[in-house]
Amino acid sequence: MSEQNGFKPSLGLLDATMLVAGSMIGSGIFIVGADITRNVGSAGWLIAVWLITGFMTISAALSYGELSAMYPKAGGQYVYLKEAYNPLVGFLYGWSFFSVIQTGTIAAVGVAFAKFAGYFFPALNMQDQNILIQIGSIKIYPAQLIAIAIVVLLTYVNTRGVKEGKLIQTTFTVSKLLALFGLILCGFLFVDTSYWSANWESGMIAQKALLNEDGSITWESIGGITLLGAIAASMVGSIFSSDAWNNVTFIAGEIKNPKRNIGLSLFLGTLLVTIIYVSANLMYLNVLPLNQIAKPEEDRLAVAAASVIFGSAGRSIIAVLIMVSTFGCINGLVMAGARVYYTMAQDGLFFKQAAKLNGNAVPQWALWSQAVVASLLCLSGRYGELLDMVSFVVVIFYVLTIIGIFILRKKRPDIERPYKAFGYPFLPFIYVLMGLSFCILLVMFKPEYTWPGLIITLLGVPLYFIAVRNKSN
Repeated sequence: MSEQNGFKPSLGLLDATMLVAGSMIGSGIFIVGADITRNVGSAGWLIAVWLITGFMTISAALSYGELSAMYPKAGGQYVYLKEAYNPLVGFLYGWSFFSVIQTGTIAAVGVAFAKFAGYFFPALNMQDQNILIQIGSIKIYPAQLIAIAIVVLLTYVNTRGVKEGKLIQTTFTVSKLLALFGLILCGFLFVDTSYWSANWESGMIAQKALLNEDGSITWESIGGITLLGAIAASMVGSIFSSDAWNNVTFIAGEIKNPKRNIGLSLFLGTLLVTIIYVSANLMYLNVLPLNQIAKPEEDRLAVAAASVIFGSAGRSIIAVLIMVSTFGCINGLVMAGARVYYTMAQDGLFFKQAAKLNGNAVPQWALWSQAVVASLLCLSGRYGELLDMVSFVVVIFYVLTIIGIFILRKKRPDIERPYKAFGYPFLPFIYVLMGLSFCILLVMFKPEYTWPGLIITLLGVPLYFIAVRNKSN
């Protein structure tokens, strides 16, 4: 077990909850509401998308509590999939995690950090006049290098030990939670003009935004299967914004009383973030008319809202808040991700060096290999494409993991279960249905959101057999 290989349990319930919340809240809540509104076009459906996503996230977190109590060791979801299915399925998750899911999310959030730093340093704006290097169609901007620098900095901090990473995580998460609650309250208490009633006149009338050449919006009513496709497309953003809640399971070997604290932190963290996300979107509906929610400047929805609330200082306030939020988010992702590669290496399915802990009892080689891949993805500079690539693959593995609860109830009834999945079998079954529906609708209506991640995942099949062959030699 990982705990017997040098990990030091030093994270309490508060630290674990802050890791859950801090890893979830990056830049998405400040941006993706605009795209959701363009897809579904009403106040009711905007909030419904966030409520559906929140229900799925909390349901999954409650179900993961059983798995985390059964296997309270480093590696989290990789371990659960390996135990429920076989080493190949676990490896495909670990490979996808290394090549797309975790590293892609780190890159996307890193680019978002640099993008909002451009408010204070115009040279960081990703515009043609700021190009540093261009090789064919590849353009490298200063913002991408800043994103890489942040990843490298936080990787270095986490090689110094889990306590250093914990300090950054708790400090930045508490700061952004307080700031977000403050922003939401100000959005209801200190605006001259409220658009609440006007926006809610749209109720649950689903509409799709058609962008005209002059920048104005025309709304087109939608329904039936088209509405389901619009909801699925909308949830790409909301699921990305709500993802990474399971990161706390990867670092189980360093959590005190993991059989209790992991499951509890999953519930508390996901519930807290869901409340914040729904409240933030309700605040947007109070501060801005629906057309402006659908089409703020460069999709910076929170900036548009803050400009109304705080005037000219609003842009700077939100830019600072997003930089604090994304910095803490990257730290949580960096800290947790390397533990998956460590556990894979312990199983002989990743580079041998990743199975070693340094003098500070952290997997230093795994941390730096993660940083290299994330840095390469930062160079793509395409926040939206990374977001789209990640969401589909993430939900597929979540669904497989929760199906694994049913499998393990039959396959391993002998294992102690200090905590059992809340609402079993109904709540896990509902999540599986919702997750599969989301994936099927994406394949039908937004195939470009699905195939890149699937191809990368399937590339792991030959890599698995190469790893097994090398392990047996």
